[in-house]
Amino acid sequence: MTASPVPESVSEPRLAASRRLLATCLLVIFVASWLASLVQTSFGHVRVTEIRLPTQNGQWIVADLFRPLTATADTPAPLVVVVPGFQRAKETQANISLELARRGMVVIAIDPYSQGSSSSSTNPRSATNEGYGMFAVVNYAAETDNLNYIDKTRIGVTGHSAGGNAAIQAASYFGAESLNSKTPSKVHSVFVSGYVLTFTEKILRPVRSNVGISYAFHDEGAYRNELKNGDMRRAPEALRVVNSGLGSAARIDAVELGRYYGDASARTLRVVHNPPVLHPFQPYSPADVADQIAYFQKVFGLEKSLPPADRVWPWKEIFSLAALVAAFVSLVPLAHLLLAHVSFFQGLIHPVSPAPAAPSGRGRIIFWTFFLTGALIACFSYIPFCELSQKLFTEASGREQTWFFPQRMNNAVVLWAFCNGLLGFTLFYLGYRLHGRATGASPAAWGVATTPRELFRTAVLAAVLWSAFFLTLFVVYAVFHVDYRFLFLGARVFQPALLILVPMYAPFFFVFFLSNSLRVNAGMRFANQTEWRSLLLAGLGNSLGLIFILAAQYLTFALTGTVRWTESWLYVNLLFALVPMMFILPYFNRAFFRLTGRIYLGPLTTCLVFIMILLSNTVCYLPL
Repeated sequence: MTASPVPESVSEPRLAASRRLLATCLLVIFVASWLASLVQTSFGHVRVTEIRLPTQNGQWIVADLFRPLTATADTPAPLVVVVPGFQRAKETQANISLELARRGMVVIAIDPYSQGSSSSSTNPRSATNEGYGMFAVVNYAAETDNLNYIDKTRIGVTGHSAGGNAAIQAASYFGAESLNSKTPSKVHSVFVSGYVLTFTEKILRPVRSNVGISYAFHDEGAYRNELKNGDMRRAPEALRVVNSGLGSAARIDAVELGRYYGDASARTLRVVHNPPVLHPFQPYSPADVADQIAYFQKVFGLEKSLPPADRVWPWKEIFSLAALVAAFVSLVPLAHLLLAHVSFFQGLIHPVSPAPAAPSGRGRIIFWTFFLTGALIACFSYIPFCELSQKLFTEASGREQTWFFPQRMNNAVVLWAFCNGLLGFTLFYLGYRLHGRATGASPAAWGVATTPRELFRTAVLAAVLWSAFFLTLFVVYAVFHVDYRFLFLGARVFQPALLILVPMYAPFFFVFFLSNSLRVNAGMRFANQTEWRSLLLAGLGNSLGLIFILAAQYLTFALTGTVRWTESWLYVNLLFALVPMMFILPYFNRAFFRLTGRIYLGPLTTCLVFIMILLSNTVCYLPL
């Protein structure tokens, strides 16, 4: 009787390669995070700490405090409160935070209410009425003796998009307060990025602060502006801002972009910028960051500090991107080693079934017809599901605190994913019935055969991989105070309370992830096809429909000056983060399939990891 051959996946050369890869990934994660931390702290010249501030109604704000070591009780420095926009956390604004801190300014970058680690708000219009929590931070900074290293006469605020609305609302709120108390406004200067809708006479009239504006010339939301475009040179909103700081005799009827009007010492300074970028990328435009740096240097009299063009934040993005990639890649060798060395998981290893021949003739026509059908349905169904989610999940859509599917934007994605996952199963089955069965395709080769016991062990392994991914992230954050990210794409630490949402959202998302694994490994893996071509095809198949939406949105924008979907433009913007995740998903599903010979470990692992990333990076109206 001959012994069973050792599976190739657990051969010593393969295991040695996985050990090396895992060690390399961990090295990259920690070295890249250390380097990102060095950049963020200006190589030890800025201290970055997380703070938690209790606010009204039992709410709280979590923020990052950037304190230059030059800011002391003897040499107090200006303070700038940074407010991210809708769907963003404090880490997404780390670029401007660290650049201002490098120039001697203290910075408090907050997680807005219902985002990041801050609590929800009882006020459904918290950006307008509470500044996303910034009002409380300004009040605290202006009145406490704890921050004895800040100059309370020089407090600035800045924000992008909805955070920009919060910033101008703060200037108006504290301006009205100053008129009543006959004292200077607590807000010395405000810089508003990506938002002009509330530049009305009512809001601007009480402002007693310097005001800077930066609005993207190609902002997708510009259809809501009074002139229906993003050109600020004659925009009534921009003219009102500039003229609000000028005497009646000096009023203008056209804005000279980049020109400083008024007097900073009298708090009448005004400036308007109009960079040629899109709304979601404006905070990361080098020119836009330089304009904002120059503004705060001017209003606070810090022109002799580092010039605006001296920027290091791109290096932090590069290092944290390296950590992000390494963290994802590490899941595969870790799974391989656990499968090989932990007896509880060894039974999950099965031979990988031979790949079938590539379809030809009628089968080729059926394959490409279903491939494009899936992409087109994914495209045309996304916006209707976004609209349907607002009707099904009324509390979250109305910004009300709720325990029932509290994530307004994810609710749209989960509906789309669930239904398109069911569609994926249907198309796969139809392909088998119409062609595969007649050509000898066997369900036994799909990698679907399993048992309840085996599924349980697979789920345990997926949970271990998920835990390892996020435990490593929590260690990185605790040691270096950075997470894994690139611009607005990232994996961040989360509040433990978000774990209660996993059983709520994950089952519906899992349908999509499992459907993708089945199609990638049983429907898009062919003999004599190079792996990179197979995975590229699978990546495109999973993301092409969403790419079509972006193409339609921005081609229409380029041709007409107005986006294709106006009321749902924020849902379309969400795709800039979603498309990369959809594209790389098949790569992981294929890698885990090759380790186990089954389609389940990939979707179980990626569903847990990706869903936790989505849950921790989106607005959430949990009553906490």
